[in-house]
Amino acid sequence: MEQDEALSSDMEYMAIDTSNFENADESDKEEVLIYFKEKYKIEVMDATLEQLKEKGLYNSNTMGLDGVLLRVEKVDFKSNNEIFLEGSKYRSGLGAVGVEVKIHYKHNKWESKEVKMTWIS
Repeated sequence: MEQDEALSSDMEYMAIDTSNFENADESDKEEVLIYFKEKYKIEVMDATLEQLKEKGLYNSNTMGLDGVLLRVEKVDFKSNNEIFLEGSKYRSGLGAVGVEVKIHYKHNKWESKEVKMTWIS
């Protein structure tokens, strides 16, 4: 979320696309949604871009979302306490960023260790 904070300005909701969370069960997905809801104090839902459009949450006037969509495209478990993620934050076709994130398990919680922006539109 810290990458390109302008994409998050005035967001009305956050959607997280969990459709490719291959080894996660429903309680794992719910835990992710609750984490973001508590951290950002905003409505958080599990949805793809297509589902957001079906729900009428795509703004045809701005050609984008009134919220943000987070996606995880790749997960690589480096060890028991380190994960590498590739993902994106989407607001519109002209407002999105791709990121690579190294996450480290330390002091009984997962924390971002390194975040790198890989592309921007």
